[in-house]
Amino acid sequence: MRLVGFAISGALIAYGLVTLVFVALQRFRVTPARPVPGRFSCLARTSRQTRLLFFAGLAGGVVVWTLTGWPLALVGVPLAVVGLPTLLSTSDAKSQIIRLEAMAEWTRSLSGVLTVGLGLEQALAATLRSTPEAIAPELNRLVARLQSRWRTEDALRAFADELDDATGDLIAANLILGARRRGAGLATVLASLAESVEADVRARRQVEADRAKPRATARWVTIISVAVLGALTFSGEYVAPYATPIGQVILAVLLAAYVALLIRLHTMATGKPLPRFLTTGVHP
Repeated sequence: MRLVGFAISGALIAYGLVTLVFVALQRFRVTPARPVPGRFSCLARTSRQTRLLFFAGLAGGVVVWTLTGWPLALVGVPLAVVGLPTLLSTSDAKSQIIRLEAMAEWTRSLSGVLTVGLGLEQALAATLRSTPEAIAPELNRLVARLQSRWRTEDALRAFADELDDATGDLIAANLILGARRRGAGLATVLASLAESVEADVRARRQVEADRAKPRATARWVTIISVAVLGALTFSGEYVAPYATPIGQVILAVLLAAYVALLIRLHTMATGKPLPRFLTTGVHP
């Protein structure tokens, strides 16, 4: 009966570990996939790379279980193969900084085009050829809407929705005010705004550089820990206590605690985006 109790406890802890990593992966996923109905919809929602990693980890777990007799390997190895790259990877702050830098560059370019006397709609179209790649799709759709005779304000609000960023809202709001007033000071305002965004980019790069240090430390500690654990797994008597039911329970608890720490570290290193203020229901 005690062995049965240990087995049940180990299964419950393993289930908790699976749930913990699954929730973490769902939280840090950048773009949610489209739901697919069906019996295996959960697996279908994941990317092809994630599925390949999972099946590779599952095969590795079967091998480890066969060689060591540890049932926990059937759960732990696939989760490690799928989850650790996500938890130890850099956050999406780098891509956000690239988009922010692209907004600053485009705003400065638009300011220069407006100084030659073009109207706002013509100036937006003129910046298409020099638009940074990070925001080129959004700007192409903005110009397409204007050419389809959308109201300029509605097109700019849809543009802000697609950028989905507080800085994008600030740029779009200034363009909306310029479209309403049709004054000569929009170029100056945009030039000042570009300088402000560039200063924000420099600050964010410094913050990201500081955050990269603890991430690198956690990455190396995890790599060394996994290597040592893998070597000790096949060392014989030293890890023999972990082959018992209570040993499997203890090992599952230790691994779950380590994963929880990695999730906490990932959360701390991922900054929260500033809230948007220019929201609208205007869509194409």
